[in-house]
Amino acid sequence: MVTIAYQGEPGSNSAAAAHDLYPGSRDLPCTTFEQALEAVTLGTADLAVIPMDNSAAGRVADVHHLLPDSGLSIIAEYFLPIRFDLMGVPDGSLEDVECVRSHVHALGQCRKIIREGGWQTLVSDDTAGAAREVAELGDPRHAALAPPGAAALYGLRVLASGVEDTHDNTTRFVVLARDAQLPVVTGEPMMTSLFFSVRNIPSALYKALGGFSSNAVNLTKIESYQVGAGLAASRFYIEIEGHPDEKRVALALEELRFFSSEVRFMGVYPGHPHRTAEGA
Repeated sequence: MVTIAYQGEPGSNSAAAAHDLYPGSRDLPCTTFEQALEAVTLGTADLAVIPMDNSAAGRVADVHHLLPDSGLSIIAEYFLPIRFDLMGVPDGSLEDVECVRSHVHALGQCRKIIREGGWQTLVSDDTAGAAREVAELGDPRHAALAPPGAAALYGLRVLASGVEDTHDNTTRFVVLARDAQLPVVTGEPMMTSLFFSVRNIPSALYKALGGFSSNAVNLTKIESYQVGAGLAASRFYIEIEGHPDEKRVALALEELRFFSSEVRFMGVYPGHPHRTAEGA
C-alpha cells in the first residue's frame, strides 16, 4: 500500500487531493510541509502531496523555499476545486458566531462572508485542524472554515455552505517522490519545473529567458526568491510547457544555462487536463 504524506489533518484539502490521486492509499498527516517532505526523504512515506498555489490566494508560503533543497522530484500535478463550508457546534447557529478559525489561505479565500459577518479571525495550522479545534471547544461563538467533509468527520453542523469568494477557486498540488522520473516524449502535454540563479552580469535574467521566446516555449510561471540575508542573490522558479528532450525546449534550456550560475530541475511530468480546459 502506498503511503502519502501531506501537511494537515484528515479532512483537509491536502487529504482530499491525496485520496483523489491515490485511492486506498495510507495517510501520513504531518504538521508542517517540511515534515511531509522529510517523510519521503527518510522513506516513511512513498510520496508527498503538497499545494503549490491557489487561484485566489496565490503561492503557498514556504513551499518554494523548501523544494530546492529537499532532494525530491515532482512526478505529477493535480488541480483540486476548493470548496469551503462554515461549520460550528451541533447546537450553534450563524447568529452565535463571533470568531472564525481556519488556515491563513482559507481565510483569504473567504473574505466576503467574514467581512459581512464582522467576525474576528484566528489562524489554524490547516482547515481540518480548525474544524477539530471548534469541536473540542464546544463553543457556539467559534466556527471553522473547512472542506465540506470535515463537518461529518468532526461532528459539526454546517452553518453556511459554499462560502468561498469565487466558485472557480482551485488549488494546484504537486506529487513529490525520492527518485526523479523522466517520461518519454509522446506528444502529450508535458510540464518541466526548475530553479535557477542568474550570473552576476547586466541583463542576465532577460538574456537567460530569451531562449524561451526565440524557441516558442511557453513559460507558464516565474517567481523569484531571495537567497540568504543579502539582497544580491536571487533564485527563480519557473514552469514551462514541454519536455527537455524536445529540440525547442533543449535549445531554450541551453541558453538558460549559459546565463545562469545554477540550474536545478525539479521534475518533468504530464500536464494535468485542467490546463487544457483552462485554455479552451
